[in-house]
Amino acid sequence: MILALAGGVGGARLAAGLAQVLPPQGLTVAVNTGDDFEHLGLHICPDLDTVMYTLAGRHDPAQGWGLAGETWHMLQALQALGGEAWFRLGDRDLATHLQRSQRLREGASLSQATAELCQAFGVQHAVVPMSDQPVRTRVQTDEGELAFQDYFVRRRCAPRFVGLRFEGAEQAQPSPGLLQALQAPGLQAIVVCPSNPLLSIQPMLAVPGIAQALRQRRVPLVAVSPIVGGAAVKGPLAKMMMEAGQAPSALAVAQHYAGLVDGLVIDEADAALRPAIQHLGLQVCVTQTLMVDADRQRALAQAVLDMVARR
Repeated sequence: MILALAGGVGGARLAAGLAQVLPPQGLTVAVNTGDDFEHLGLHICPDLDTVMYTLAGRHDPAQGWGLAGETWHMLQALQALGGEAWFRLGDRDLATHLQRSQRLREGASLSQATAELCQAFGVQHAVVPMSDQPVRTRVQTDEGELAFQDYFVRRRCAPRFVGLRFEGAEQAQPSPGLLQALQAPGLQAIVVCPSNPLLSIQPMLAVPGIAQALRQRRVPLVAVSPIVGGAAVKGPLAKMMMEAGQAPSALAVAQHYAGLVDGLVIDEADAALRPAIQHLGLQVCVTQTLMVDADRQRALAQAVLDMVARR
């Protein structure tokens, strides 16, 4: 059984690749919930939904998030009424948020609501939130502290990045599904998907017990670099790293994860960085990491699995 830690489009794509080569009982995908927020009275889980839609084959392949064939009548009507339309909620996507919010009001946990939605979408592999308790990523900027979605969507990451705070993390616990996967006797490896290390993976590590469990693991733990050729494949990671005083590169990703992971998968464009990464004590796999289609997702997933099998 493989445990994958994921968030964002890159995480969802590798999770889909792993789902192609692993049976349903052989994969658990634990997803970042630091991006979650309340909007228009609804509980929005962007990363959980991106992973769920991608595994279901229902995602919009062009933008990576949301549903394919989406329409925007509600959003247009809301905007005409003077409502908050800065966060794009499509008509079909809205049904997901309505159902989740209703189940949470009825007393269901986020894990329960997620499992029910995944079943409805035909997702067979386990998708679990990192925690059932609220953890909210707060971005510290040169304009003050911003809620994550204000920084990421409303402001389009324009303010200069300074740091992060994970509100509620100290009171949170790993979700039952994540704990079960971490403690499973059949666990063979843990994979950190090519998600933003700061925005998608760090919120998970902030939940008490998760980082400790990863460091005490008895199985290989490998990560896939989301930086290729000095640029982020998607999202603001490269900008954030530069503003934090660190040149964006696969080596910088390796330095960030050093002491936690056993190995790093990097793209062929970064092959020259292999010796420097190995000098950090990490095993390195060089392969094509850009997942432009389902075949490339599957190929990268197989390369990751081959790497952990050699550990």
